[in-house]
Amino acid sequence: MKKPNFIIREANPNEFDEVGKLMVNVYSKLDGFPSKEEQPSYYEKLLNVGELTKNSKIKLLVASTLNNEIAGAVVYFSDMKYYGSGGTATSEKNAAGFRLLAVNFNARGNGIGKLLTNECIKIAGNEHQNQLIIHSTKAMQIAWKMYEKMGFKRSEDLDFMQEKLHVFGFRLLLNNNFNKK
Repeated sequence: MKKPNFIIREANPNEFDEVGKLMVNVYSKLDGFPSKEEQPSYYEKLLNVGELTKNSKIKLLVASTLNNEIAGAVVYFSDMKYYGSGGTATSEKNAAGFRLLAVNFNARGNGIGKLLTNECIKIAGNEHQNQLIIHSTKAMQIAWKMYEKMGFKRSEDLDFMQEKLHVFGFRLLLNNNFNKK
């Protein structure tokens, strides 16, 4: 059976609630990830993810079908000072980042996470960033393996604790020569 086509684009404001609910649904079902009761402020951030786009340095990207059904989403930060994590990531210069990548359970296996990640890499390259920074947890092993296959390297200097959850940093060094015309 043919895989559906997906368009990667910025979310429309009328989709923010749907994207927030998708993120809460995905993260709340990760085995070994803190529950809504354990980290209510984190889930509140997920639910209201569209609010982040009030900052012009932050984009909420979605993977949608041709019928505008949202299959996944990610938040892209063109300036790390707005990244909002613990640890040292927010002090990184000439760097972009992304967080909160989520793929609808019904759409998994279609390469959506990779499409969203590649779009973030493309945007960072077009912005002439030197690196792209991300974080993952042990509960996100599928994503973790995908990031490593795409060239992201573990960067222990970016690790931090989110309450009782160990969060692991990764970075992808960008070669911007291909972006120069």
